[in-house]
Amino acid sequence: LEAENDPLWEDYLIAQAAAEAGSRVARECGDYPLLSGGDINLYSLFVERATSLIHPWGLIGLLCPSGIAADKGAAKFFGGVSSTGRLVALYDFENKKTFFPDIHASFKFCALVFGGEARTIPAARCAFYLHTLEEADDPSRTLHLAAQDFMAVNPNTGAAPIFRTRRDADITTAIYRRQPVLVDRRSEPAQRVWPVRYCTMFHMTNDSHLFKRRDELDAQGWYPVDGNRLKKGTTEAVPLYEGKMVQMYDHRAANVVMNTDNLHRPAQQEASTAAQHADPVFSPTPQFYISTSDMRQQNQDRWVIAFKDVTAPTNVRTMIAAIVPFAAYGNTLPVLIPDETTSNVEYARLSPSLLANFNSFALDFLARQKVQGQHLNWYIVEQLPMIRLEQFEQVLGKTKIADFVQEEVLRLSYTAHDLAPFARDMGYDGVPFVWDEDDRRHRTARLDALFFHLYGLSHDDAAYILDQFPIVREQDEKAHGRYLTKELILAYMNAVAAGDFTTVVKV
Repeated sequence: LEAENDPLWEDYLIAQAAAEAGSRVARECGDYPLLSGGDINLYSLFVERATSLIHPWGLIGLLCPSGIAADKGAAKFFGGVSSTGRLVALYDFENKKTFFPDIHASFKFCALVFGGEARTIPAARCAFYLHTLEEADDPSRTLHLAAQDFMAVNPNTGAAPIFRTRRDADITTAIYRRQPVLVDRRSEPAQRVWPVRYCTMFHMTNDSHLFKRRDELDAQGWYPVDGNRLKKGTTEAVPLYEGKMVQMYDHRAANVVMNTDNLHRPAQQEASTAAQHADPVFSPTPQFYISTSDMRQQNQDRWVIAFKDVTAPTNVRTMIAAIVPFAAYGNTLPVLIPDETTSNVEYARLSPSLLANFNSFALDFLARQKVQGQHLNWYIVEQLPMIRLEQFEQVLGKTKIADFVQEEVLRLSYTAHDLAPFARDMGYDGVPFVWDEDDRRHRTARLDALFFHLYGLSHDDAAYILDQFPIVREQDEKAHGRYLTKELILAYMNAVAAGDFTTVVKV
């Protein structure tokens, strides 16, 4: 627009200046100390203004986006309300075009009621994923949560957990009593269960000037080499991995294809075929490549754990993680790298257990109590309860848990030559393992059974949790005529309890 001298460019500059001025006033005027950080949303300023106007013994009732109770930017405000007993009620609704027809169906909002500084109650009335006002009146949908319940489940932020039922709340709070969160920030320095740190390498918008399409590089004289890389002289370019390209234990889940007719999302994922998965040379087609000279990380052989940022509590799965080869990674695929005190050798030793923990149904169920929107933000991940490192050193039957997990993760992940560095770090120098859907189903079921055991969950609890994944059930019933995933996991729970990690169960 600027180059074409379009009048809309001037309108944009005026709007930009007004937005920046409004944000500056909100941050610097002193009236909004809790909710004026980050990208300011007008509703949050409205909430904080109401807080300052209310009598100490008064009550405030507002309709606002559900992010007020879950977003990191609102943590200081909501934590100050929920942890002090001032929260009276939180009724969380999905719009579904029912309440506000002009607003997107997936938009969530809440009825938020809280008291002034002197007004406190023993427990707040809370209900989540409501679709009608009648559901809000249903006693079976209403939970009573005390201040300590909020802090137990979200110790860093005090954000609201999203419990659909009392049983969800009971299972979740029991696990939090037994296991520590990944990163506990209530003390300084923060306490970390696992010695890793969060990293996003390239922002898909801010860093887009570094991205090159394959046809652009071909025209400039680049040529393909091993590992899905391109080369020109002494310089190499690596693929830019995005979240849409990976699935659990699978760094080759989808290619990125361009659909120029889709103005909003021209880059679409196309699932890799069975033949592609069976080919250990196959690498997924990325949307972009990045020159290694533009990358901060220069270790050409390092692999990392990555997880998908874009998600939802209603997806097939909410937490999806994989080992990915050395490449560039967009912000939709954050990675976990060793912290400052951890060597690559130690990172390699711990990574299989961490990855398996992330991909377990048990942890996914817990993540679903936290995710309000379409992103699995780091502040959510670091408040998930993780299995303690020392538990992996235990022996069940004659098998050390860490050794079993490492072998399963190796076989599930190492299906292509580009992860040979990972295999070598696991002590394996052979060819990639053949992609076998039935074999993978049994291995992931054994891992899930193990993690239900490690989290201290009963058969009944595991069965209940597995029933909270309706799309997994639907896919199984369509392919196998029954909920095979659930049957396998429950059967393997008996085998794990007996210390048997080798038998292939028949259900």
